[in-house]
Amino acid sequence: MKRIFVILVILLIFGSFALSKTYIIGTSADFPPFEYVDNGKYVGFDMDLIRSIANLEGFQVEIRDMSFDSLIPALKSGIIDIAIAGMTITPERLKVVDFSTPYWSADQDVIVKKNSNYNLTVLFGNHKVGVQTGTTGDLWVSDNLIKTNILKSIVRYESFIYALQALLNGEIDAVVLDSPVAERFAQTQPVSIVGIIITNENYGIAVNKGNSELLSKINDGLSKMRSSGQLTSLVDKYFGK
Repeated sequence: MKRIFVILVILLIFGSFALSKTYIIGTSADFPPFEYVDNGKYVGFDMDLIRSIANLEGFQVEIRDMSFDSLIPALKSGIIDIAIAGMTITPERLKVVDFSTPYWSADQDVIVKKNSNYNLTVLFGNHKVGVQTGTTGDLWVSDNLIKTNILKSIVRYESFIYALQALLNGEIDAVVLDSPVAERFAQTQPVSIVGIIITNENYGIAVNKGNSELLSKINDGLSKMRSSGQLTSLVDKYFGK
């Protein structure tokens, strides 16, 4: 009888794993410290965050890397279930996807090559400013500088890594990108922050429009992480106390 009981317990444990849902997570793993690749693994603040939520809510995750501007189309077409990639909640995006409660706030920074003698005026005139396609930096520069003819040239890149490399190679004069990432680059690369654009952005985790069940799980997991102190610990891990 004891052996039968042990077997039943084992079957129940393995059965629970088999029944747990696996969600496909889309990210753009070129955005340290939020998401990046290290030794072939997807790591970073967002990756730890979504894995922690999955653990708390009893589901599994499979992470797929893609370009940032492909994430929302991938959600809409069902290729992925969840998008987490330092994605700002905007009115335009809210028309096509649903977002979790915000988990991070940020502005935009302007970075230039160190010792280039550029300052915030690099955003004016004939300078070349790089952005990542589809990001809020792209939208801000397009709407506020290009459309108003304050700036003549914007150069779009699939990845911030490509934009950074172009800056270091002297192909562009500045890059506009989210403040936490700019600050990390300023610590690890020969670049300097010469200005902050106050945008008061909030990052959210996106799901397809109307997927209230999945959104509820994500928000519940975020709430548990806040109340338990896990979210604070995660912030300390990647951004310091």
